Amino acid sequence: METIVLMAVIILMVGIGMRWIQLLNARNDAGIETYRFSDPRPRPPGLPDDTGRRAHHTEPDR
Repeated sequence: METIVLMAVIILMVGIGMRWIQLLNARNDAGIETYRFSDPRPRPPGLPDDTGRRAHHTEPDR
């Protein structure tokens, strides 16, 4: 009898934990959706338009 009760309690706790994680994820997703990211900072004068790696790539593709 004790084994059955222990298994039921463990299953119940796992279910509660799963539900809690789902609620926290939904809350986090809602916070990310409503967050307004700032506008990009202006580029300092004298820099080229594209400063990424590919802009400086001069070798032909292999």
